[in-house]
Amino acid sequence: MASFNKVILVGNLTRDPQVRYTPGGSAVAEIGLAVNRSWFDKNSNSRKEETTFIDVTLWGRTAEVASEYLTKGRSVLIEGRLQLDQWDDKESGQKRSKLKVVGENMTMLGGKGESGGGGGGGGAPSGGGYASRGNAPQQGGGSSPADSFYDDTPGGIPDDDVPF
Repeated sequence: MASFNKVILVGNLTRDPQVRYTPGGSAVAEIGLAVNRSWFDKNSNSRKEETTFIDVTLWGRTAEVASEYLTKGRSVLIEGRLQLDQWDDKESGQKRSKLKVVGENMTMLGGKGESGGGGGGGGAPSGGGYASRGNAPQQGGGSSPADSFYDDTPGGIPDDDVPF
């Protein structure tokens, strides 16, 4: 039987990431993510919202980048997998378990210094197991890194002539 374990989340950090290192030298960061869901309740004729808090573990260069560039409130997209942690509670002796996400790819959303929002620059160069939108090095151009490459039409074509 085939199986598939993939999670894609977009949310805001609930705390600043802190990177630690394993005895083997691997970086690890635990981050908290708040993911909001909103819907319209026809029974009460009002908009409802719920927030789910999710623990995410990042490893390697992704953990280091998160610790360096992400802060509480910042929007981030995490791609990863679910993992069940199980342990014995030292106080009660009971078996405990917790479902968490192991992040395999991270994309910073919003501009540098922004909390929330979407698109825009991320504040770190791309590579090393993570992704950053709107932050490619500028080559031969006069635009600032905060400008989105979608704002300029290719070859100076007027907006009226763009087919989409």
